[in-house]
Amino acid sequence: MKLNEIAPQEGSTKNRMRVGRGIGSGKGKTSGKGQKGQKARSGVAIKGFEGGQMPLYQRLPKSGFSNKKFTVNMAEVTLGKLQAAIDSKKIDAAKLVDEDILVKAGVVNKKRDGIKLLASGELKSKINLKLSKVSAAAQKAVEKAGGKIELIEKIVQPVVRKKSYK
Repeated sequence: MKLNEIAPQEGSTKNRMRVGRGIGSGKGKTSGKGQKGQKARSGVAIKGFEGGQMPLYQRLPKSGFSNKKFTVNMAEVTLGKLQAAIDSKKIDAAKLVDEDILVKAGVVNKKRDGIKLLASGELKSKINLKLSKVSAAAQKAVEKAGGKIELIEKIVQPVVRKKSYK
């Protein structure tokens, strides 16, 4: 056996269809695309399109559940940012520091759904904080520096369930 004698097995491969090569080839003129129109051209994406009529998937009632309305968008403050604000005297570490003071000092732009303290950076000053959330490592770092953290409790409305019809 030689390299120039190697060939695929008889009948295992087919030549590709060469479209648009004249009427006698059987795939000339429209090249198997039918007649004119959007579908005869390239770049067609008509998955749920029904000619302008409201598609079936939009006509049917919504069902299922999404957790999106329960997401919490927190503003984040790191220990390093907090220490930098204390060093530049934007925050008085001797007083209780709450979320409004952090926004006024420019440490955080907006309060959003609350402020969460993260453990990135280092805290050297003793500081008392009143925040919505704190990471476990950040809490240890604040307590190690001699400070305290008070968490703000959010009052959540109870979920009212729809009546089930059986």
